[in-house]
Amino acid sequence: MRKLLIIVLVALGVVQVSAQPFPLDYSYVGYRQCEQAIPNAPVKVYVSCETGDQSARIQKALDYVARQKMDKKTGLRGAVLLAPGTYHLSKALRISASGVVLRGSDRQKTVLLKEGVDRGAVVYVEGQDNRQITDTLAITGSVALGNKQLSLSGKALSQIKAGTEVVVYRPSTQSWINKLQCASFGGGKDMGYWGWHPGEADVEWSRTVTHVQGNQVTLDAPLSMELQASDADSKVLLYRWSGRIVNAGVENLTIQSAYHTKYAMDEDHAWNGVYIAHAKDCWVRLVDFRNLSGSAVVVQRSGSQITVEDCTSKHPVSELGGYRRRTFLTFGEKCLFQRLYSEEGINDFAAGIVAAGPNAFVQCESRNSHGFSGSIGSWATGLLFDIVDIDGDDIRMGNLRLEKYGTGWNTANSTAYQCSAAAIQADSLPDGSANYVYGSWAQFSGTGYYDELNNHVKPWSLFAQQLGKRLGHDVSSITRTYVRNTGASSNPPIEVAQQMAREAHQPRMTMDMWIDSAQFTASVSAKGALAVDRIKDEQPINQVNHTFAIENGKLVMDHALVVGNRHNSPWWNGRVKYSAFPKLPYGLTRFVPGMEGDGRTDRVDSVIQKMVNSHTVLYAQNYGLWYDRRRDDHERVRRRDGDVWGPFYEQPQARSGEGKAWDGLSKYDMERLNPWYYARLNEFAQKGASQGLLLMNQHYFQHNILEAGAHWVDCPWRTANNINHTGFPEPVPFTGDKRIFMADYFYDLTDPVRKHLHQKYIMDVLDAFADQPNVIHSIGEEFTGPLAFVQFWLDTVKEWEVKRGKKAMVALAVNKDVQDAILQDKARSEVVDIINIEQWYYHAKGLYEPGGGLNLAPRQFQRQNRTGKITFDHVYRGVSEYRKAYPNKAVVYYASGYPQMAWAVLMAGGSCPNLPVTDTAFLKSVASMQPTYHEEGNSMMANRQGDAVFYLEKGNADLINRLSSASGSLYQIDEKTGDMTLLLKNSIRSNMKKYLDKKGVYWWKAKN
Repeated sequence: MRKLLIIVLVALGVVQVSAQPFPLDYSYVGYRQCEQAIPNAPVKVYVSCETGDQSARIQKALDYVARQKMDKKTGLRGAVLLAPGTYHLSKALRISASGVVLRGSDRQKTVLLKEGVDRGAVVYVEGQDNRQITDTLAITGSVALGNKQLSLSGKALSQIKAGTEVVVYRPSTQSWINKLQCASFGGGKDMGYWGWHPGEADVEWSRTVTHVQGNQVTLDAPLSMELQASDADSKVLLYRWSGRIVNAGVENLTIQSAYHTKYAMDEDHAWNGVYIAHAKDCWVRLVDFRNLSGSAVVVQRSGSQITVEDCTSKHPVSELGGYRRRTFLTFGEKCLFQRLYSEEGINDFAAGIVAAGPNAFVQCESRNSHGFSGSIGSWATGLLFDIVDIDGDDIRMGNLRLEKYGTGWNTANSTAYQCSAAAIQADSLPDGSANYVYGSWAQFSGTGYYDELNNHVKPWSLFAQQLGKRLGHDVSSITRTYVRNTGASSNPPIEVAQQMAREAHQPRMTMDMWIDSAQFTASVSAKGALAVDRIKDEQPINQVNHTFAIENGKLVMDHALVVGNRHNSPWWNGRVKYSAFPKLPYGLTRFVPGMEGDGRTDRVDSVIQKMVNSHTVLYAQNYGLWYDRRRDDHERVRRRDGDVWGPFYEQPQARSGEGKAWDGLSKYDMERLNPWYYARLNEFAQKGASQGLLLMNQHYFQHNILEAGAHWVDCPWRTANNINHTGFPEPVPFTGDKRIFMADYFYDLTDPVRKHLHQKYIMDVLDAFADQPNVIHSIGEEFTGPLAFVQFWLDTVKEWEVKRGKKAMVALAVNKDVQDAILQDKARSEVVDIINIEQWYYHAKGLYEPGGGLNLAPRQFQRQNRTGKITFDHVYRGVSEYRKAYPNKAVVYYASGYPQMAWAVLMAGGSCPNLPVTDTAFLKSVASMQPTYHEEGNSMMANRQGDAVFYLEKGNADLINRLSSASGSLYQIDEKTGDMTLLLKNSIRSNMKKYLDKKGVYWWKAKN
């Protein structure tokens, strides 16, 4: 490291930095790497402000501009100009094509007001996630920090030329993780779960090749960490990305979220202002943000060279907890956040996990911060904080260790220059890299490189100096740097003192004021623009309306048997790591703020498409075991704060905004449903209905009240976690100071408070889905509770049906003794539409039928009762017995043997078997069939029209021959009993369709 040389300028009270030991040039950031100014897109469509929901009008305008021809020279299609006024939005706006800009006429007078309980963004600037890696080259040797030159080897080298876009990929290996001492953060050998694992901190830099000479390739921007060949085999990836958008922006307006003003910490409203993904060279400028819970602007990992400038964020509305109020946040790379102001944020200016540097925050100011700025995820290298002032909290560049789910080193090769904060942490790393602090004001800690502390330095802005040097010309129009007067003297002459006294009466220039002084130079004239209402409305896509019903004891859609697999909602697990996302099953009520997509906050449309593609017909929903991933440690302690870890598994009850629950966020209100939770499920039910999908909503999740004590600790029903005085004992009576047996309390209906809360909750849930015909209500996942509670649940459902004049579709999934008692109770049996065999089943050793209300969870019963093999005959028997006993009710089977024994379920007359069948004619035919014969795995079923299905598990033609008749019709019916007997002629056998080839399933369709 070179020694820093300084020239002391006493009169100015500053020092001149004449040598630069900065780790890299941070100026390669922002729109076109700041080599071009943000363009002025011509106005193509003008949208006047009208009353009512304006989402469709504005989206129509954006879509119209997206269809226009792109100017090849500028890369622009045009801008949608919004008039002054408040535009009420029920849906988010989406820019999904290159060259499209959303512009307001006035930053403060043009307001987008997002309404509703959706927690997404108000505006999405988002292309398509269709990047395809086409080839790979190896990087030979090591690459120094800040270098732009690589040595490559591989057959694809001939494909690279100036202008080729590549990804430099650096994997995170175990040896490198060990070097950084991040494999574990203490607690002994058993605590490695929280540490880094290979693949979790892989870095990807997107770069453009500027020069090729032999096997030497020069990139357009430096890398933000050293690539040591001994640490990892880094590579260069060639790719195609047709769906990434460029030259799109949002500018000159206010984005505001409506929220429930009764709740000061309401979170069921828009979380993010602008969400940017699969985009390059885009921008957000001169936008004010209000009332958001998450981020004013969030750039995803797939965002590159984004400029966010002259923006303010005020009055955020959320809990004070983890993943909230990360005001200006980038997971992307080469992003420039400049001239920004944030109030009441938590992580006001932040980078996320493995954000590939450089990224720069320049001239940013916060007021009353509730958390630190810096990287809030692992290994976001190459950050610049230049003239960043954090009021009331820190800038942190170091090892966060276990914080935020094992963040460890949050950054390296980062610099705080001319900053102020309550404290600044900067550390050196075991691999030889470091973090740097110059000319800053704070309390300081750490082993990083510090110089000129509590002093002002020149140049005033490192970013402006580096950018000007790189471009070789004046960059003040881009940086618009406000330089403070630092010429105060400790012993001024009298006349200077008088002048300073007069200046003290003037308000200090804040960043908020400096942003207000910015001039918007793009056109806000509607002259020559097309009025949005002159654009022809696109023809709406006709939505298919299906009819769901129980017919002849079968669950059908449009008179066809419902078949397909079942997906169980995930209720814990996952990490906010890119390597973890593809491994997680989709979940409707899993929430990762600021991140949407697989393994994060799943998009409902994507869930539906995955179910359709995988022939999955039923989504079984239950709420999370615990909200906060910190509880994965299974400790029973109260958390010190609300710095919760995602992914979050939402609970059905809403937070109250009052007090503190055991997880550090506000307590629950057991009399109010979680609006976002039920809005998500309703969206799925509504959209899924047109695709023939079912939602089975579990009212309760018994996992909370039995087994490990940690299951109960954060449960909303626990007295310490709600404002409703639920009366559960506190302190919690953990058995052996570890286990929990809270089922007796939970199902006890003699307590008037809990009985009232149960009753209100059940009715509210029924209300939430009152208009969804494809929703099945079930008492609870893993339910082994007592008969009395099931009776109460069904009585409450019946009461709701009478009061509302509606019918709920109800499934009974309980222990066999409880199930039989209910079904033999005529009044309560009438409420049940579906008998769900899930907690008991036949097997080779007999009948597995644990009793209800015995305070044991299903897996605890299973540990004590070793069962035998499950065969076709066992499943057939269970379904058949209940079909015969209760012919007007559908029977589904989700016990042991599911989903393999689908044909057994079908042949016994059951519903929702996981059949590999999509033939509508077949499904309509079998929906009207009844079982007619079963013997040792061989079965038949038929209907009155003469259709028949034969399942031959062990036989072939022998079985058919045995049942064939020399004469007569295909079937005969006993007029007294209605029993049907098949009579099959040999000549008919040749007309059968062999439907499934594995064991032998034949479908014979009678000719009408």
